Amino acid sequence: MKKNILIILLLIGQIVFSQKIYKKTHYNLMGSFFEFAVVASSEQEGAFFIAEALKEVMRIEDLLSSWRDYTQTSAVNKNAGIAPVKVDRELFDLIKRCNHISKMTDGAFDISFESIDKIWYFDKKMEKIPDSLTIRKSIEKINYKNIILDEGNRTVFLKEKGMKIGFGGIGQGYGAEKVKEKLIKMGVVSGLINASGDITTWGDHPENKTWKIAIKNPDHSKNDIAWFNIHNSSVSTSGNYENYIIINGVRHGHTIDPKTGWPSKGLQSVTVFCDNLELSDALDTAVFVMGVKKGLSFVNQLKGVECLLLDDNNELFYSNGLKNK
Repeated sequence: MKKNILIILLLIGQIVFSQKIYKKTHYNLMGSFFEFAVVASSEQEGAFFIAEALKEVMRIEDLLSSWRDYTQTSAVNKNAGIAPVKVDRELFDLIKRCNHISKMTDGAFDISFESIDKIWYFDKKMEKIPDSLTIRKSIEKINYKNIILDEGNRTVFLKEKGMKIGFGGIGQGYGAEKVKEKLIKMGVVSGLINASGDITTWGDHPENKTWKIAIKNPDHSKNDIAWFNIHNSSVSTSGNYENYIIINGVRHGHTIDPKTGWPSKGLQSVTVFCDNLELSDALDTAVFVMGVKKGLSFVNQLKGVECLLLDDNNELFYSNGLKNK
C-alpha cells in the first residue's frame, strides 16, 4: 500500500514538474497586442491553448468593433436616433454593465464617448488649442443616460442621432477575461493574459506561485515605480506619458474628460488592481479623469479594488489597501 502511494506521489510530482509556461504575442488584435501565457505539460498542448485564446479574442473583436461595418455595435451606431437594435445577450449585458460603471463614476467612464467630435489630435502636431465653443460642442452627444436598454426585447437604442458607442476603455479587459474564462473551461490550470499592458492571471505560477508584475515609470530613464506579486487577480494602467501634445509649452495628454472635452490634468498614470480586468480597465480611465483626490476617495469606497497614482509632480499616491505593501 505504501509503495503504491509512493508511486502515485512520484507521478504527481513528475506531472507538476513537467508543467511549464508557454507564451506567444499576437499583434493587431483589438487595436493593440495580446500576450498569452499558459501553463501546460507540452509545447504542443501550450500551442493548442494559445490558438484557442487567439480565436476568442478575434470573436470578441467581431462583436465589439465599432469600425467594422458588419458588427452588432456598428448596427447600433448606424441606427442612433432611428430605431432600437436587437443584440446578442453577451453584448447587451456588457453594455448594461458599462452603464452601471458610468453611473458609479458619475460619467467619468462612458462608452458613448465614441460620439465625441475629433478636435484633439495626438498623432500629429497641433498649432493651437481648439476654442472653447468648439470643445463644448464636441461632447454634446456624450451621455450614457441616452443609451436605452430594453431588457425584454434585448435591444439597444441610442436616443440621439450622431450618438455612438465604443469599447476602447473596457474592450481589451473584457476580451482578456473572456479568454481566461474559455481557457479555464478547457482545463488550463494557470496562466496570464496581457492585453496591451492590462493583465489578468489565474492559478499558480509554476515556480513562484504568484505572478510578478512591474508598474513602469513614465520616465524610462528611471527604475520601475513598483513591483507587485498578484495571484488570481488583475491589474491595468492608464497613462498620458506616451500619447500627448505640447502647445505653447503646455503638455496635454490624450485622456479627455467626457464632461468637459478638455484633456484631464494632474496625473501621469493610474494603476488599478482588482479581481476582474474588465472592471479595472474601465476604472483606471475613470480615476484618471477624476484626479488624485476624488479618484482616491472613490476607490477607497470600493471593496476589493486598489489603486496606485502617479501625479504630474512624480508623487505617488496609494489607496488604503496598498499603503502597507
